[in-house]
Amino acid sequence: MTRFNGKMVIVTGGGGGIGGATCRRFAREGARVAVLDLDQAAAEKVVGSIRSEGGTAEAYRCDITDRASVDAAIAAAESRLGPADVLVNNAGWDVFLPFTKTVPAQWEKLIAINLVGALHMHHAVLPGMVARRSGRIVNISSDAARVGSSGEAVYAACKGGLVAFSKTIAREHARHGITVNVVCPGPTDTALFADYKQGVGNPEKLLEAFKRSIPLARIGQPEDLPGAILFFASEDAAYVTGQVLSVSGGLTMNG
Repeated sequence: MTRFNGKMVIVTGGGGGIGGATCRRFAREGARVAVLDLDQAAAEKVVGSIRSEGGTAEAYRCDITDRASVDAAIAAAESRLGPADVLVNNAGWDVFLPFTKTVPAQWEKLIAINLVGALHMHHAVLPGMVARRSGRIVNISSDAARVGSSGEAVYAACKGGLVAFSKTIAREHARHGITVNVVCPGPTDTALFADYKQGVGNPEKLLEAFKRSIPLARIGQPEDLPGAILFFASEDAAYVTGQVLSVSGGLTMNG
């Protein structure tokens, strides 16, 4: 497929599981991909895999909590790959503890990465999209935002805020030809989920409990997410904005 021929796509957290799978899928469909990640080596690894398949991608170290870092990464990416047509805000971080066991420093880091970082990216990329009267933004939230998740109170609050923010930006910028939609992963086999499992007393028992509660009877894989993300970024979704889609194997079924 070549749905994204000529398109420039920015993906934050592009060196991780879902981010890497998303970057590779965009490249396979013709996009020029800017892989942004705090971990430069992880971003470079994804870029290497894309180039080995004949795709076009560049890696940029970016701390989304630091506006100067965001501006520098976007300027470098657009200079090299062209103006951004698609922004995927995928970067995230979590700490798995009951709320009363957390401390304010953890809240601040969670909010900075999971909410403020996405605000920085929108604020930096939107003016160019407005000027060109075209753009697609896909924000990666979480089913924790939709139904809550024990041990993830502040993370869920941030992801819920991202959903509300996305709907508002979708309203503000619809007249500019920009769509903004949200994908909410359920439990997915990523490094973050591995950390979550290690935070409980019996990770294998937890994994089996998840499998029993998910109608499709398995934990999601990073490769399960790009289909939904690319749909929202494509012309097939040109008349879709302000929407939230769970990719959770049926664990949550929101109307």
